Amino acid sequence: MDGVADDLFKALADPTRRHILDELVDRDSQTLFEICARLATKHGLGLSRQAISQHLAVLEAAGLVRSRRQGRYKFHELDTRPLEHIVTRWLRPDSPENTP
Repeated sequence: MDGVADDLFKALADPTRRHILDELVDRDSQTLFEICARLATKHGLGLSRQAISQHLAVLEAAGLVRSRRQGRYKFHELDTRPLEHIVTRWLRPDSPENTP
């Protein structure tokens, strides 16, 4: 669990990655182009597509974003299940998954 939590907190530590998650909450299943456009217009972030791709890779490694291909497009979707594990860890410490 600690390695998973470390990846999760690392992913959430960066403000750009939090903006990406906010955008996926607003409208799930977006392409890289759509995410870049929304970050530029709503948050004034003029990052390259490569930089946004690297942020998405960190979010995917933490399990917060899943991607799926449909034709020639790759869609990114929010997955909140890793956050549930963190909540369970501290808010319900006696749950079965937290017992050694």
